[in-house]
Amino acid sequence: MYSKRKIQPMLSLPIALAVALGLLFLSSAAASPNLIVIVADDQGWGDLSLHGNKNLSTPHIDSLAQDGASFDRFYVCPVCAPTRAEFFTGRYHPRSRVYGVSTGLERMDLDEVTIADMFRAAGYATAAFGKWHNGTQFPYHPNARGFSEFYGFCSGHWGNYFDPMLDHNGQIVQGEGFLIDDLTDHAIRFMKDHSELPFFVYLPYNTPHSPMQVPDRWWETFRDKPLAMSHRYQDREDADHTRAALAMCENIDWNVGRILQTLDELELAEETIVVYFSDNGPNRFRWNGDMRGKKGSTDEGGVRSPLFIRWPGKINAKREIPQIAAAIDLLPTLAELTGVELTNRKPLDGISFKEQLLGLANELPSADRRIFSHWAAAVSVRTQQYRLDHEGHLYDMIADPGQRQDVSKQHPQIAAELSQAVKQWKDELLSNRNQERRPFLVGHPASRSTQLPARDAESHGKIKRSSRHPNCSFFTNWQRTSDRIDWNVEVLQSGVYEAELYYTCASSDVGSTVELSFGEGKVAGTVDTAHDPPLQGEGQDRVPRDESYVKDFGVMKLGRIELAKGQGPLTLQAQEVANQNVMDFRLLVLTKCD
Repeated sequence: MYSKRKIQPMLSLPIALAVALGLLFLSSAAASPNLIVIVADDQGWGDLSLHGNKNLSTPHIDSLAQDGASFDRFYVCPVCAPTRAEFFTGRYHPRSRVYGVSTGLERMDLDEVTIADMFRAAGYATAAFGKWHNGTQFPYHPNARGFSEFYGFCSGHWGNYFDPMLDHNGQIVQGEGFLIDDLTDHAIRFMKDHSELPFFVYLPYNTPHSPMQVPDRWWETFRDKPLAMSHRYQDREDADHTRAALAMCENIDWNVGRILQTLDELELAEETIVVYFSDNGPNRFRWNGDMRGKKGSTDEGGVRSPLFIRWPGKINAKREIPQIAAAIDLLPTLAELTGVELTNRKPLDGISFKEQLLGLANELPSADRRIFSHWAAAVSVRTQQYRLDHEGHLYDMIADPGQRQDVSKQHPQIAAELSQAVKQWKDELLSNRNQERRPFLVGHPASRSTQLPARDAESHGKIKRSSRHPNCSFFTNWQRTSDRIDWNVEVLQSGVYEAELYYTCASSDVGSTVELSFGEGKVAGTVDTAHDPPLQGEGQDRVPRDESYVKDFGVMKLGRIELAKGQGPLTLQAQEVANQNVMDFRLLVLTKCD
């Protein structure tokens, strides 16, 4: 069946040639299916009704497995940014120097080719809507990593899910309504606007990551609902947190249903591959199939994720893939399924599952495949049957999926072989780990503006961060001229830049003078306008949060500063403190002047 996509008339060509080219275009378009990749944030394998959880209902996500393929043992990283890096590159995250989730450690090396780079080069319209979490400043920004359209946020988590401050193609905008619904609205609009050409939509939702905010429609279903199933360590489960997480999962499911409905309305379901997975295990203890571990752990429960791939007419319904697979496999698999050329300059760690998905083969070339999971100092390794945990304990995952019985003494040779494999993996990927802190880049030619959030800065003196989690934090308790805020930056282009501060200041504190400096370049200004909104978030939280609350920050135009090309500290410091506090500070934006 030919694609629904239209051919533009070619009046200047002979009719016969036009027809021939038109048929060629149709054939090419039909062979280039659309791709939608949906990623949940902190949703565990057990947070789906398909997997036996009776606490919730996720019919739309479940339908992806019923109408397509499900991977029985699919593995991601213990935390967010590394999983994203592995999906984008097909390579283990230390290879791209993604070692953390904030303060610049979440950025992929710039010589990595991303899956979005590949699809855009192949003629796809590419867009990302949601949580990026692999760099903020160009060229780490999603618009510089293969996505022509971006709407969402670049941080590891966000502090408010209702009408929040967001990033649209590098510019700060305000969202509309509940964030997951808003992201889906933008994805649907993009699909409709690009229905005549192949598109790649990446939809990384930011729930059920905390803070635990969800609209009343979903929360009321769970507010006092008894939990039919609990974590194996029931005394460590927070029931209200579980209820909030499950409500957020049902909201995700509703939005996935909206995406699938749009494909039906556009008559593109058979021309679109839909992929669904999560970025790590559940963010708290809740039912997860009796697996050990949660988010942050390299045990099974921390790294096992659902993976469903639907392509009607190509992938048989209810197809089950029993082989172990991982996030590193998605890039080569999706490239082969779509016919997109692999343009990576570096060798991949992942392998393609195209033949297994299309029913052309049942076994992988290597039956003894090993998948490694890494976070902080912990490394575990999974084979089809065994897991060696980060402490050297061996588990038979077929006989003991809950990792309750160490069998290393019964199988000393297997334990020794896997221990040696872990050592080799560490030697190759971690022993030469570059500890140097890469500077934050200012003035990239592809972007007029550079965002430098408080997250990426270091404070000195008595200035405090609003949360121990840097991602969506701001600086407060700025009371002395000796206190300062520094960014380690590299200015890529010399020139004059307009500096804007996102701030709050009580009327009693108006009048302080602040200076921004970099080398010989300086600009100073006075905080002459009060802007003192209340903290936001607590009223929407379903359970108490660990992260920072946020504010509706105002914008102060500091003035123009001349920046010379080079590397060093970019410093924001008070020259005069009018009363008690200088300001609460959230973000610095530097915009190149023409």
